[in-house]
Amino acid sequence: MSFLASLLTKKLAIVGAGVTGSAVRDFLSARGIFADLFDERASGALRNVEAKYDLAIISPGWRRDHPVIHTLRESGCELISELDFSWQVKEEISPDQKWIALTGTNGKTTTIQMVQSIFDHSTKTGVACGNLGQPVISVLGSGESYDFLALELSSFQLEWSDRPRYEAAALLNIAPDHIDWHGSFEQYALSKLKLLDASAIAIINGEDSESVLRSTSFSGRKIFYFLTTPEAGELGVVENLLIDRAFTSDPTQAVDFAELSDIHPTVPHNVSNAMAAAGLALAIGITHDEIRAGLKNFTLDRHRLELVLERDGISWVNDSKATNPHAAAAALLSHISSIWIAGGLAKGAAMGPLIQRCAPRLKAALLIGQDATLIATALSKHAPQIPYFILPFNGDSADLMRDVVARAKELAVSGDTVLLAPACASMDQFKDYADRGEKFGAAVRELVGR
Repeated sequence: MSFLASLLTKKLAIVGAGVTGSAVRDFLSARGIFADLFDERASGALRNVEAKYDLAIISPGWRRDHPVIHTLRESGCELISELDFSWQVKEEISPDQKWIALTGTNGKTTTIQMVQSIFDHSTKTGVACGNLGQPVISVLGSGESYDFLALELSSFQLEWSDRPRYEAAALLNIAPDHIDWHGSFEQYALSKLKLLDASAIAIINGEDSESVLRSTSFSGRKIFYFLTTPEAGELGVVENLLIDRAFTSDPTQAVDFAELSDIHPTVPHNVSNAMAAAGLALAIGITHDEIRAGLKNFTLDRHRLELVLERDGISWVNDSKATNPHAAAAALLSHISSIWIAGGLAKGAAMGPLIQRCAPRLKAALLIGQDATLIATALSKHAPQIPYFILPFNGDSADLMRDVVARAKELAVSGDTVLLAPACASMDQFKDYADRGEKFGAAVRELVGR
């Protein structure tokens, strides 16, 4: 009996009524398969387990110690992730399709979008999905046929995932994030490394020490990429060219696949993202010319080093997507003198290393959100020469951003960048990071643009 046919005789549960859980339910419903939906916040969903289930499909972000998960496990129910469920579906309905994937603390979305742009300029068909855009199961149920799926995977997804196998996987970086969910940095890092163990080829950021050291146990083929001259078997940069010395027919040969000027913006971490995207593409046989076209035609997404306005020699930049210290550091190191707007929900991350690394680039800091004092304490300890201001919140997020922009306008002079790179999540004072970025942009255009 096929996997999907076997589900007709099983009692199924879907845990999570968000985008992923709803997509799983839609996929099953379209095939005449019923499942109960559990979610403590969604209208109409079940809150408590009062029946015995054979199989439960778990959405990303649900902790293993959640009462619903605990009750299902104790009852003997089989628990699998949406990713594992999708792999079993793929094996049945599209067995020739191959998967590639990437993970990392930062740069995941930009890199997977670069991979999509490369697919768009390639003879091989592929689509980016997973943590970005459509859930994997939605793509499989769409009726579209793809040679490859390119998955952006979060630590939440990888924590629950065991079944998929990947032609190649990229590890962009590992830095403290989501410590509150995983319980420790070690557990967070281990969830990321699960991706390598499921892959034939690993594309690894050779300039990220955590990724390099933690990947030593991986026994498959490792391709490191650098922002410097590559050795044989590596990807790197020579003068103004991005170079492949890993996937060429002759190990002594070097082939360029882009110019630095093709990468926008041409800042170090974005070039690094392009190297990872190219590595994944090369691993599945996409040509250097196709990669060149894909990278050259790629445009960075909103809220990622987005130049909102430039006036009187001052740049106003929205990097609201920088929701952890590692991402904020990349943004700060891309500018010489910044009025830094930071704060929100730190998710258990420490701010000291960020301050120590970026202090020479900071002129002042404007702090907002629940963990503003955490950043203020780190500034006082590691960079006491840098002035900071904690801005109060009156319950209106738009008013808060107007206050932030007004204060930044008082502090900034020609040559400065006013940089929203919060190093924190946004949900304490905004709907999400996009809402935070939009309100920043609106305040800049209102108070500075006019």
